[in-house]
Amino acid sequence: MSEPFVSTAWLEEHLSDPDLVVVDGSWYLPTLNRDPQAEYLAGHIPGAVRFDIDKVKDQASSLPHMLPSPEDFAAAVGVLGIGNTTQVVIYDGAGLRSAPRVRWTFRVFGVRNVAILEGGFPAWKAEGRPIETGEERPRKPQVFTPHFVKSAVADSGRILELLKSGEAQIVDARPADRFRGEGTEPRLGLRKGHMPGSLNVPFEEVLDGGRLKDAASLRQAFQHAGVDLDRPIVTSCGSGVTAAILALALETLGRPAQSLYDGSWSEWGAREDLPIETGPGRKA
Repeated sequence: MSEPFVSTAWLEEHLSDPDLVVVDGSWYLPTLNRDPQAEYLAGHIPGAVRFDIDKVKDQASSLPHMLPSPEDFAAAVGVLGIGNTTQVVIYDGAGLRSAPRVRWTFRVFGVRNVAILEGGFPAWKAEGRPIETGEERPRKPQVFTPHFVKSAVADSGRILELLKSGEAQIVDARPADRFRGEGTEPRLGLRKGHMPGSLNVPFEEVLDGGRLKDAASLRQAFQHAGVDLDRPIVTSCGSGVTAAILALALETLGRPAQSLYDGSWSEWGAREDLPIETGPGRKA
């Protein structure tokens, strides 16, 4: 699985492979009023197991779905039948929304054979492929040994360093109105605006329905925002979910992001000691 995506046809053909685990990584903003667990019970890809970023997280953090410890991640995926050599295919119920975050999480902890189902569950259903209902039936538990890729995760201190040094570009995936400080933040208590000097590529700009746009359109979206694809990039968003969509888009262009800011605006917007600005921002 050297590519970030597998097709629905490929997955159906390989569903019974003994070294393959399919993961439903669906997650939605509370404002969407969608229950990913209920939707999973109502119908999912045969054999799929659930990975909930709101449960497998740093339980001590007040921020939403921050990365768990390597030990907690290892325990969670081991119960799902995932070991170090397991092939993993992730999908979500929106097509392409939370699956990139789940894949990024798996890769941060050393899972190498992990891909996303192209088109997600909507494409699977639309093509009339098999679906099962009810509780998950994980395969035999496995021992997973984590290998944490620390450099892939940025914290607020690292972001401050980068804003001062200009060593890397901070690219924010939030909608343009929230980036400018005009829109309403979906989480209470957050300031409005963006990190000084950051650039804005709203995640919807790289999507076509539940899939990534073609490479030419992806390049245009980044370049239109002033992003230099030849320079290091760190992605950010509201809570570290759609930032992973931008990271995935950059990966498909052969320009992988240097890291992802896990706390994103949920942390930055809540802290009075961190600088913000409003307006359209700059073009590099």
